[in-house]
Amino acid sequence: MFETLGSLTASPWIYALVALSIVLDVFLPVLPSGVLVITAAAAAAAAAGTAGPVPVPVPEQVPDILLLLVIATTASVLGDMAAFRLARHGGARLDRAIARSRRLTRAQERLGTALARGGGALVVIARFAPAGRSVVSLGAGKTQRKVGEFLPWSVLAGMAWAGYSVALGYFGTRWLGTQWLGTAVSIVALFAAGALAAFLVRRPPSAAAATPAA
Repeated sequence: MFETLGSLTASPWIYALVALSIVLDVFLPVLPSGVLVITAAAAAAAAAGTAGPVPVPVPEQVPDILLLLVIATTASVLGDMAAFRLARHGGARLDRAIARSRRLTRAQERLGTALARGGGALVVIARFAPAGRSVVSLGAGKTQRKVGEFLPWSVLAGMAWAGYSVALGYFGTRWLGTQWLGTAVSIVALFAAGALAAFLVRRPPSAAAATPAA
């Protein structure tokens, strides 16, 4: 798996693939957008020539770390706003579409109440939770929240998620000295953050800190 993903990072199409995956995973949470971002960042770290005491051969074309960060953040916000707009105008048809996805249905049941009470900060936390981004974006649209209320938190959530994912892949590879090991450990850390985020958004109201309304 890592060899296949690694070969993709040597192509200039990696940026388009990362952007498309991030935009669409708000509707299809099974897409490995975080894995793609981490793998691309790990390739950039290996190309920096500091991924260990012994230089390792790297492809001539590798992702630019800053461009990757900008693309991941922008794609995250675009996906959020697409789901937000769709939910505002989707009505019953959207409800039926969500009902056909067991994962989204379960996420709505588990996170719906928490997200309703949580306010803007919870938008950022839920960005890391499995299907949390989908529930937040669609929920904000369905409840007719204003764009000005949702967009700033979406931007902050996208920056936090993209920054965390890029940092994991880049610094994980530099510290561990091997691209495949840095990628693997970083993916585990990404899933761990998702599990923690899911726990935080499902806490009882009495345990949640008060946050401003989104």
